[in-house]
Amino acid sequence: MTPEPLSRPTHRFVRLLCAAVLLMASGHGHTDSDHDHDRARQALEAGEVLPLHKILERVHKEVPGEVLDVELDRDNDHGAVSWTYKIKVLRQGGDRVKLKIDARTGRLISRKTKD
Repeated sequence: MTPEPLSRPTHRFVRLLCAAVLLMASGHGHTDSDHDHDRARQALEAGEVLPLHKILERVHKEVPGEVLDVELDRDNDHGAVSWTYKIKVLRQGGDRVKLKIDARTGRLISRKTKD
């Protein structure tokens, strides 16, 4: 079974995100948050988090719409590190959905809908 293609707005968002990552990796746009990006990249390389494109494919199946925002958060609870993706989606009709997803497994942790 082949995955459903990403929607046009989601595809645009992924392209912009990739361009931002490439820009930071090239040394341009250096910010204090570069350390966070390095940790996130290391987590991906170590298999601690799933790639964003896989998460977005799952999100698109569950909550079709335009992805407005994506955050990858690192929590350190007494030495136990966990990663979560926080994703905001605008659905057709205007509802906004906030998703919290376990970045390692892709499991949905929480879902909140606002009109």
